[in-house]
Amino acid sequence: MPEVPPVDQPRRHLPRPDTETETVLVLAGGGGAHPALVLPAVDLVVAADSGAERAAALDVSVDVVVGDLDSIGPATLAALRAAGARVEHHHPDKDATDLELALAVAVGTGASRIVVVGGHGGRLDHTMATFSALGAIVAPGRRVEAWMGPAQVLFTGDTTDVDGRIGEQVSLVPRDGAVHGITTTGLRWELGGATLPAGSTRGISNEVAGVPVRVAITRGTLAVVRPHALDPAADERPPVPDRPRPEDPR
Repeated sequence: MPEVPPVDQPRRHLPRPDTETETVLVLAGGGGAHPALVLPAVDLVVAADSGAERAAALDVSVDVVVGDLDSIGPATLAALRAAGARVEHHHPDKDATDLELALAVAVGTGASRIVVVGGHGGRLDHTMATFSALGAIVAPGRRVEAWMGPAQVLFTGDTTDVDGRIGEQVSLVPRDGAVHGITTTGLRWELGGATLPAGSTRGISNEVAGVPVRVAITRGTLAVVRPHALDPAADERPPVPDRPRPEDPR
């Protein structure tokens, strides 16, 4: 599909792909940010179309806005241009979602950490596409995480450390095929070199038993989900006894 070249000036300098960028924040449309969310220090802020609308609430300044600009408010867009943000305007008949285009900008900076806020709520197909787009940018040495309401989702292709609370729910979900060599520490039900086939629900509803939690894999892409990361009360439930082993006579 044809695309409109980005022509807005002035443009802020973006890091070159051959230079190291620590953290890029990507603001997506969809559901808003949870009020308890505390962002890390970031080096660049990229907004996917209407994602720019949440920048003020998060107290960040947008460096780049990308998309077909059909959802962003005119006043917000005008303010971004006046502030010198780079605007990449794509044709409405594009072949990628606004978020995927924003992630491409983030990846192009060589970022070692990409943090996405939003991308959930609203249309179910967009939420599903968000998971696919995030899984697609996983690479060795790159931390990819998303904050969707109270939930945190970490996407990994090697090793990732997970913050959490004792007793907090954590789920391991294979993305785009089987995930091999899964080894965990700090979870109630540990895995040692295990394989989760595509579509497996074995990793759902594990629990934090010790912090920090570490999840390592040898092949595939794994989503590590903390559904109540910013909502501790949701994890308060009656204790469940340990599951007896098959040979246990109880």
